[in-house]
Amino acid sequence: MATVSPPPHLLLLCVDLQPVFLKALPDGGASLLRRTQFVVACAAGLGLPVIFSEQMPQKLGPTAPELLEIAPKSARQLGKNSFSVFADDGIRETIKDLEIEHVLICGLETPICIYQSALEALDSQLQVTLLSDAIGARRPDDATTCLNALVRAGVHVLPSETIFYALLHDTRHPFFKSYTKLVKAHA
Repeated sequence: MATVSPPPHLLLLCVDLQPVFLKALPDGGASLLRRTQFVVACAAGLGLPVIFSEQMPQKLGPTAPELLEIAPKSARQLGKNSFSVFADDGIRETIKDLEIEHVLICGLETPICIYQSALEALDSQLQVTLLSDAIGARRPDDATTCLNALVRAGVHVLPSETIFYALLHDTRHPFFKSYTKLVKAHA
């Protein structure tokens, strides 16, 4: 595979994708885990930095191993006690040190950690895109209400394929063939 230069100043932020939370979703988290595997594999293929936030990992466990296995070696797992990723000083400073301008967010839970993280990212002058097919919630109606509020606040909410095709721009991108294989494998 050809070497791919990552888009500058872009980060994939995977929020609280821990088995204990995934199991609480309506389908046991299977569909969210599958879509997030696609997202993480795409980010790795494009050379994007990846951060996995973990809610109280000492008590609730780490990120799902299926995601860590496909993540780039440079991916970071960072614990937090706050609901918003950006309320944690260590995570916020890590993102600042990476000189990130735009965060792609996947994970859970939409009405809590995703909602608060997106708003605080906006407050930190970051552009925010939620990957609509790679976020989850125990209560879908609550998620819909929160997503509508986030859109009104200036957050972009788009499917992951839309975002990754936009990053590729055209079929000549060195990652394009690998990307189309990922699209087919995770259809």
